[in-house]
Amino acid sequence: MDINRRDFLQIAAALGLLGAAGGTNLFAGEAGKERIKNMTFSDIVSFEPKGKATLLHICDMHAHLKPLYWREPSTLISADNLVGTPGFICGESFEKYYGIEPGTLDQYFDTHSNFEALAKKFGKMGGIAHMKTVIDHVRKERGNENVLLLDSGDTWQGTAVALKTGGEAIVDAQNYLGVDVMVGHWEFTYGKERVAELIEMLKADFISQNVIDNDPFSENFEELIFPPYTIKEIGGAKIGIIGQSFPFTSTANPKRFTEGWSFALRHETLQEYVNELKNEKKVDAVVVLSHDGFSVDQELAKKVNGVDFILSGHTHDPSPEPIIINDTVILIAGSHGKYVGRLDIEVKDKKVVDYNFKLIPVASNIIPADKAGEALVEKWYKPYEAELNEVLGTTKGLLYKRDTFYSTFDALIGQAIQEKMKSDIVFTPGYRWGTTLIPGDKILKDNVYEMTAITYPEVYTFDLKGSVIAKLMEDIADNVFNANPLLQQGGDMSRLTGASYSIKISEKSGKRISDFMIGGKPIDLNKTYRVSSWGGNLQNAGENLAKETPAVYDVVSDYIRKQKVIDISMESNVKVLDYACGCPQKGAKC
Repeated sequence: MDINRRDFLQIAAALGLLGAAGGTNLFAGEAGKERIKNMTFSDIVSFEPKGKATLLHICDMHAHLKPLYWREPSTLISADNLVGTPGFICGESFEKYYGIEPGTLDQYFDTHSNFEALAKKFGKMGGIAHMKTVIDHVRKERGNENVLLLDSGDTWQGTAVALKTGGEAIVDAQNYLGVDVMVGHWEFTYGKERVAELIEMLKADFISQNVIDNDPFSENFEELIFPPYTIKEIGGAKIGIIGQSFPFTSTANPKRFTEGWSFALRHETLQEYVNELKNEKKVDAVVVLSHDGFSVDQELAKKVNGVDFILSGHTHDPSPEPIIINDTVILIAGSHGKYVGRLDIEVKDKKVVDYNFKLIPVASNIIPADKAGEALVEKWYKPYEAELNEVLGTTKGLLYKRDTFYSTFDALIGQAIQEKMKSDIVFTPGYRWGTTLIPGDKILKDNVYEMTAITYPEVYTFDLKGSVIAKLMEDIADNVFNANPLLQQGGDMSRLTGASYSIKISEKSGKRISDFMIGGKPIDLNKTYRVSSWGGNLQNAGENLAKETPAVYDVVSDYIRKQKVIDISMESNVKVLDYACGCPQKGAKC
């Protein structure tokens, strides 16, 4: 993002939106609201174009067609060698790294700092009708034939309307936005047959070089499931785009959805396709459209030569500036429709000679909505509006999702499950997608779906020995805090309800967790505990499985209706022993 406080204040002053004290007062009076309504993107954003070709990039929308609040994490920790590096920066550390000033749109979009105050000041983010205004602005400026819109995946899943339409509503939204190419991850949780149907509906290329058929009885054994790449000509440049779907899909999500398909990083075959595009297809630029994750793609750039740009996804990171490794420029555009990334490319003599990039913040109270987009959203939500608009209760505090160890929305989910299933301990997956509600907000049924809308929503309850629970948590920690990003399979730590623990992240594998308490007492490795879980495969390790397996969104909705007012503590049940803050800088400085 290139909007800084000075630029924003200059624009606000020109539009008469400043208060007497010099602070922004965007919503003062009907005249101020009307000015905001009529503002165009060019009023608040400038961009120095390069060359004639433009790539627009979105990632990790998670089916959010409407504007939302999204709070970035207040704890973002990894292995010592990764802490404080792009992909593992948050809060004040993020602000210092990128030179962001307090009270700005940058701070609001990129960090958790001053979130509640800035949410009231700037309003919601994203929404396809507002994204469309941004996209159309760039297409008009550059010429439609010179612009591509690329989607790094995690687009079809994450909301009620996505779940209830089997992804069709979201594909319709992609077609409306004009997506040209995409890759996948959560898309695959609709199952192979439905994925094929949705691809038929999609007016874009669905590509992946790293998904192959591994069914020995298939006629297509060891062949690619999707085209590995596509070639597009824009602005006089011939661009080869290689797809990289999430390499750990069959581990992170139930295997039944992709039975017979094999997922992996496959950097060796990626190199082969890069060479093919450059040497045989004579492209001017090679772009990898990726859902590997920001840190994994930084490692990938060390292993594969000849890639000009990696447009990353999966880890939801906002990165206002590109990361450059071995002449490969790596970019990522946040999540939930908060940003549209713009990349202008200048090509001469069959190679990229210059580029310019920025994250465009989709500030939905400032950027006007496209009427056709509003109509599309209304069309898909209308059949379900009675259910989704039900007010279940209100929240006294901030309900947020993203964090390495703990979030208030996950704590709410865990409390609801524990009360319903009478379990000793509840495991909630460390998914990164969802929404944020600010204090005093009504909690709609739609909001619950925004945290839980998956195609395998069953809550399982079963018996598990303490020794198995302890080992499981160490295994999860090995994944999340592995010093090698290529061995991190995605997601944050599983959230626990009914338990607490301390963790030393720099400790050896299998030795990180201490002071593990269940029900206020030290874990008994020989005791059998009643465990509930959802969104994973933990039930397969248990015994005495309960017959009742209610959907998680029903359990949570019932709990909120009963409680009426939700008041979740911001205090985590996890104590980190080797970091003094949740957002350390490089070198573990706080």
